[in-house]
Amino acid sequence: MIDLYTFTTPNGRKPAILLEELGLPYSIHNIDISKGDQFSPEFIAINPNSKIPAIIDRDSEITVFESGAILIYLAEKTGKFLPQEGADRARVIEWLMFQMASVGPMFGQLGHFRNAAPEQIPYAIARYEKETLRLLGVLDRQLVNNSYIAEEYSIADMATYPWVVATTSPYGGISLEEFPNVQRWIATMESRPAVQKGMAILKPEFNSEYGTLA
Repeated sequence: MIDLYTFTTPNGRKPAILLEELGLPYSIHNIDISKGDQFSPEFIAINPNSKIPAIIDRDSEITVFESGAILIYLAEKTGKFLPQEGADRARVIEWLMFQMASVGPMFGQLGHFRNAAPEQIPYAIARYEKETLRLLGVLDRQLVNNSYIAEEYSIADMATYPWVVATTSPYGGISLEEFPNVQRWIATMESRPAVQKGMAILKPEFNSEYGTLA
């Protein structure tokens, strides 16, 4: 059993997608970051950085925080969605790090300055929109000849998809008109039942045979 501490954000949905793909039983703990749950002493004991998601693997009592680290841990635990060695493994890791270091932070800053900043700062919005479009261009070129980001379906796709969906929503306000390969990839991802369930976590429509609310 995996205890998943999460919320309805792109990062919070990543491990849910993987857990659904793996078919691992998991218990969902709602850490409502809009109410400051992440700063409770109980959650800080799990993640000293007060960020979701985090997991506790009850099979081993190992605790893991940071979404990318969680994906690697679960993939290695099961031997799925992350090659064990060589160039294939390196490819998945590098694209996972691309998401962690670039896609997430840049897309997130664009959303923040468009929607949450106390004042509209045109320079900041333009800066992060330009970088978001550049990163989407990188993804689009990678997907020209590949169905998935690292060639085979992997944790790199599971990490990146929630962020692309968020930034192309009204919240992010980015159009994919110039990125046909990203559009195709999104359609492919959306067709996977595990992706659908992972994206719906903590929503009324969530329905899973593996995940249950704690």
